[in-house]
Amino acid sequence: MKTTSTFERLMPPLIADERNSLESWLDFYRATLAQKCADLSDQDLREASAAPSPITLLGLLQHAAEVERNWFGRVLAQEDAPPVHAPPAGGGDGAEGREGGWDLAEDATFEQALARWEAEVARARRNCAARALDDTSPFMGAQVTLCWIYIHMIGEYARHCGHADLVRERVDGRTDV
Repeated sequence: MKTTSTFERLMPPLIADERNSLESWLDFYRATLAQKCADLSDQDLREASAAPSPITLLGLLQHAAEVERNWFGRVLAQEDAPPVHAPPAGGGDGAEGREGGWDLAEDATFEQALARWEAEVARARRNCAARALDDTSPFMGAQVTLCWIYIHMIGEYARHCGHADLVRERVDGRTDV
């Protein structure tokens, strides 16, 4: 089965207020990650970049869902939002499982991972909608602003889109997605 996504990658506006700029750049990188996964089979999405790295496109998508859930759910909205992609017991090959969605369950599919990620993105948008950029939430014994969370998430996605570039090129040689 080939994969698809509903995220359209739009260039962020060149002139915009701070919030629109932050949200547009975050959406740009969200769409970039989705496009890196597009038009691949579930098996291709499970292919690791290069030894010894176990990073896969499916793992990146699952990780993105966990990060959205953490920052916009647990931290910003103070929701009780347990992880949705728990590491497998024993890590599958005898290694310890990694937190954050990186590890793949045997029955994990792109369709499931995409639906979970899209749901977390929608939840993030709802949690941000009524808040100002300087609204704060408790974090690690201090306070963190929504603006800081947006900047952190842009950096998180940009870094992982770089990983996705390398994995995608390894999978099918494409560098134009």
